[in-house]
Amino acid sequence: MVPKLVSRNLFLELCWLFLLCLGALLSLILIGRVLHMRELFLSLSLGAADLGLLFLYLSPFFMLLLIPVACMLSVFLTFLRMSTDRELTALKAGGVSLYQLLPAPVLFCLLCTAANLFVSLYGLSWGMNNFRTTVLEYARTKTQLVIQPGVFNLQFPGLMIYAHDVDNNRGLLTDIIVQDRSRKEAHATVLAPEGRILPDPEHGRILFVLRDGTIYQQEQERVSVLSFKTYTVRLDLNRILGGSNLEDLKPKELSYARLRELAMDPAATTEAHGANWYRKVLVEVHKRTALPMACLVLGLFAVPLACAFEGLKRQYGVILAMLNFVVYYTLFSIGLSTGEAGTLSPEIGLWLPNGIFLLAGLYGLRTAVREKSPHVVQWAAHLRVLVRRRKAA
Repeated sequence: MVPKLVSRNLFLELCWLFLLCLGALLSLILIGRVLHMRELFLSLSLGAADLGLLFLYLSPFFMLLLIPVACMLSVFLTFLRMSTDRELTALKAGGVSLYQLLPAPVLFCLLCTAANLFVSLYGLSWGMNNFRTTVLEYARTKTQLVIQPGVFNLQFPGLMIYAHDVDNNRGLLTDIIVQDRSRKEAHATVLAPEGRILPDPEHGRILFVLRDGTIYQQEQERVSVLSFKTYTVRLDLNRILGGSNLEDLKPKELSYARLRELAMDPAATTEAHGANWYRKVLVEVHKRTALPMACLVLGLFAVPLACAFEGLKRQYGVILAMLNFVVYYTLFSIGLSTGEAGTLSPEIGLWLPNGIFLLAGLYGLRTAVREKSPHVVQWAAHLRVLVRRRKAA
């Protein structure tokens, strides 16, 4: 039996390393995301609190991939330290096998799997929905989309908007003039006593709704006059927000329950969105479960990998673990691409990397327990010695 103190310390070390790795990776990803979306943020003049809120909503999207990476890194670095410090050798001398040390990392990997599954099933759609809603709300109330009262506002592409009184907090406008030049063949001037600016998060757009007004439309030499109860103008956010696309929802932004509904009705989904969109739904369904399982698979794979590289410095260990994850994610990306293209079933393409790494991990554990696993660092050291001797001779 493994002493409880050993198991507890091993589990705590795994947890601390996991939090450190996850925090570092998430910070790097978010910094890169800031640079990618800099035009959006600059166009809205966001403050630090606004940026923090948007990053909070974006975090689940990245954590779906980062949790397996952090899980693998923490297990690998922990067992690499134990093997390098000869702790594993001391435990083996005391009658403790590698199998007896597995409950702590297996429990840790199962907790990471459960956490990532929660992020996948609930957190991702929650974050993306709130991100879209918040960006649209900022677009309605922040700098470039704030309509000034008594001023001809020209920042909307193809539109000129004038309002005598404006309440930007509630999106209310009175005594409105709108000149629509978005269509070359016809120009329209709209007069309305009142209107509202409403966000439409489902379709990623801002709606300018006018009530009880009149439209004066000029088409070539003809002028027509129409009255209306409600007239809606959709604002082109793709150009206003620095080219950021917030239009129709993508499969990766939908909840898992919604994805399952769409996947269970292929005829209706294909008819409404097309065959390519339906294949993306199928791929996303399997992606939401395959990536959480990667925590357990990669965690088990990392244990014999650390034993094989006994004596490796920690900084090189991080690079080695990341290279192995790159191999895993390359296989996973091939499964994504082939699944969306329809050349390979998502059940095979997305689960095959897990199967390969699981078999490799189980085989590696077996060889490590029997002390037959290759000691790559020692082999490299012996190889350097032989090369030096031959050069000296």
